[in-house]
Amino acid sequence: MPTVGLGVYQNEQCAEACAVALKNGYTMIDSARYYENEVQVGVGVKESGVDRASIFITSKVFHDDYGKEETKAAIDDSIKNLGSDYYDLYLVHSPIGGKEKRLAGYKAVLEAKAAGLVRTVGVSNYAVKHIEEIREAGLEMPAVNQVELHPFCQQKPIVEYCKQHNIVVQAYTPLVRGGFDNPVIQELAKKYNKEPAQILIRWSLQKGFVPLPKSSNPDRIVSNLQVYDFEILEEDMAKLSALDRGKEGAITWNPVDTE
Repeated sequence: MPTVGLGVYQNEQCAEACAVALKNGYTMIDSARYYENEVQVGVGVKESGVDRASIFITSKVFHDDYGKEETKAAIDDSIKNLGSDYYDLYLVHSPIGGKEKRLAGYKAVLEAKAAGLVRTVGVSNYAVKHIEEIREAGLEMPAVNQVELHPFCQQKPIVEYCKQHNIVVQAYTPLVRGGFDNPVIQELAKKYNKEPAQILIRWSLQKGFVPLPKSSNPDRIVSNLQVYDFEILEEDMAKLSALDRGKEGAITWNPVDTE
């Protein structure tokens, strides 16, 4: 799995953004049925000229479509939208809907994997208790858990559990939706002569996460990947990590407390 991907939530120039990203070194695109842009992702892939086999593409089934037949139909539609034979990663989008429904959705994604429609299965916005349901049901554990993750919302119990169980942690909203005015972020951007966004992405990488920054601006898309030519010193990583406000630091729906 690539270490940085392009997020495309609420991206009205999705096809163009995907094409720009793929032409400039990205190899992972993160979409979802809820975003209503799977078709545009497919268009962007074709416009990029990059071989589909070299690209890692993700989508997610929303809780409205949890259930054996409902999820199967949703995955079939996702594949049709993309214009490809498969997804590299397919996630259950959240734990909303209750235990029975989310387990039914997860089982259906596993069946899609067995059928070759999905290569990797994961979850999103899952707390420890939700992943434990999967383990207790005797099902294959998710390879990925995608959660809101940045210095202000570090989801430490979830991250620790995922690390213990070899579950990759993908970080959505790693750029705190452009909230770069924090003095620590500004100080480190100046110190390292980098953009604030690059500091946040680099923090995520050094924490062992897979960040999914989103942008529709071609220049920003390119610069967000220019994070491999520097390293944040340990004392500066500590400054960023000290910004954690737990769940109160979340800026999205973050439904990890769903029963």
